[in-house]
This record gives sequence, structure tokens and C-alpha cells, in this order.
Amino acid sequence: MAALEQTMSVPGFWDNPEAAHSVVAQLKAAKAVVAPVTDLLSRVEDLHTLHELAVEADSAEDLQEAAEEATALLADLARLELRTLLSGPHDGGNCYFSIHAGAGGTESCDWAAMLLRQYLRYFERNDYKVEEVDRTDGEEAGVRSVTVHVTGPYAYGYLSCERGVHRLVRISPFDSQGRRHTSFAAIDVLPELADIEIDIDWDKDVREDVFHASSAGGQNVNKVASAIRLTHLPTNIVVQCQNERSQHKNRAEGRKVLAAKLYQREQAQRDAELAKLYGQKGEIAFGNQIRSYVLYPYQLVRDERTELKSPHTDKVLDGDIQEFIDVFLRHRAGRK
Repeated sequence: MAALEQTMSVPGFWDNPEAAHSVVAQLKAAKAVVAPVTDLLSRVEDLHTLHELAVEADSAEDLQEAAEEATALLADLARLELRTLLSGPHDGGNCYFSIHAGAGGTESCDWAAMLLRQYLRYFERNDYKVEEVDRTDGEEAGVRSVTVHVTGPYAYGYLSCERGVHRLVRISPFDSQGRRHTSFAAIDVLPELADIEIDIDWDKDVREDVFHASSAGGQNVNKVASAIRLTHLPTNIVVQCQNERSQHKNRAEGRKVLAAKLYQREQAQRDAELAKLYGQKGEIAFGNQIRSYVLYPYQLVRDERTELKSPHTDKVLDGDIQEFIDVFLRHRAGRK
């Protein structure tokens, strides 16, 4: 960490913005590991002092304060312990987070939009930076698919726990007869690769199409054909990026996403469980869900992998999902 800070102090450090941002990201990741440990050690010392003062004063109020501090300290220690479970090669880094509506038309598109809001609130709670990469809205409401770039410590490690099919049961606001409907949407998470770890012949194997962006972004978005669609011909994997007004930036971002998808595809071929998760989009249906959100006839969120349940559906849909992630991390570690 000291070496990174020294590098940043060198004159001309910001002359190469891309390299500079990479160093800054590495420093933030290092601090995300070191700072919580340093903070806990400091708080342990403070707790010892607080306890000694409380005993000497024989004060019930001071003893209560020490007990509350100890409880909070143990909770933070448990959180730090969970981070030791995020030891994969990409767990500590950024990611590309996607939501895809399943079969069901408007119902599923609306459910995908609800999930998008849920995760945006979660990102906000955890101080993650989020940037939309691509989005396709539903014909009547909601979103058909959306991909965002999530930046922050352990973004991939935590969010990879959310990969899979999510099910919603509710009274449909789009059904004039007020009937109950079941909707599905799939979450996909790809690591942002700092270095391209897979060989791609960009000239031979990738077809590039340029088109006018269709999403919101002001009049200038549609004046210039700046959006990029990349098709990897050997696998027929398609990626498009239309967030930036610069064709060059969209191309660079699209290449990073495509590289991540190809990397993940290779991983999936070596892992039967991941292969199921990255199968045909037709699998976004009943029987494949990792979590169910029931809003009618009762209120319950249930994780099908860990059997964790919460009756607080409003809180969960408002981004309060950390408990589900934490329990799954322990569950996954136990399976390994």
C-alpha cells in the first residue's frame, strides 16, 4: 500500500489517466482490506480502556455502554470474517451486473425493473459507484434487460451470490381482473478483468456494428452513430454498449464486457453448476429460482439455497439484502 501511495506522489502521475485510475483502484482495494482490521484493533484497545473505567467507577451505565460497544465490535468482526470467504481471483474487484426479464412479457419486465431498483438501493447503501452500460426497455413497462458497471471493493464477490433466477408472486397491477401472477427474472454477474485473460482475435473473430443509441441521454446521443455492438463469431456472443457519447469509449467498454463473458464461458464449461446458470435464457422459469419474493397471499422472501426467510418484503425490495448474501457466503463455504 505504501508503494502505491509513493507511486501516486511521483510527478506526472496523472499524465496517463487510464494507468493512474488503475493505481487508484488498487490503492482503494488495499485500503478496503487493511482499514477494517486497523479500525477493529483500535476499537479493541478502546474497549479495554472503557471496561476498566467502568469497573473502577462501578457504574451500571458505563458497564452497559461497554457491553453495547462489545456487541457492535463482535458484529463488525463477523463481517470482517465473511470477507475471508471472498478469496476468489476476482472477488475483490468490480463487476458487470445484468438483469434479464424472463418469459411473461410486461409482468416480467416490470419485475426486472423492481429488481433493478432493489439493487440500485443496495449499491447506494454500500457506496458502490454504478454506471449503466446497456439497457433495453419493455414495450409497455419495465426493462427487458439492463447491464450496469459496479465499482467498489468486493463488488464481484458479494454480487456473485445473487446470480440466478429470482421469482415474484403478486397480484398483477396489469391484470384488470386482479389475478395472481408469477414472474421471473435472471441475475448475471461478470467480473471486470483488469487484464485480458483470454485470447481474442478482434479483427478476425469479432464483428463490429455501429448504430444510433436508443436510450435516454439527451439529444446528442442520437445525433451521432456512437453505440457499438460486438459479435464474437465463434460463439455468437453479442455485447452492445451505448452509454457513452464517444464511439471510442463504447468500443473499449464493449470489449471489456465481451472479454469477461468469454472468460466466464470458459469457466462454465469446466463447471457443471455454472454451466446451468449460463444456459439458455429459456431456463428463466419455475424450478430454477434461487430466491422467491411472495407478496400475495402472504408476505415472504425465501432463499431457496439456504432456506433463509424474511417477512419484511418492503425492506428487502428496498435493498436490504445483505443478510441473504452473508448467509449464502457461509453456505457456499460449507459446501466447498
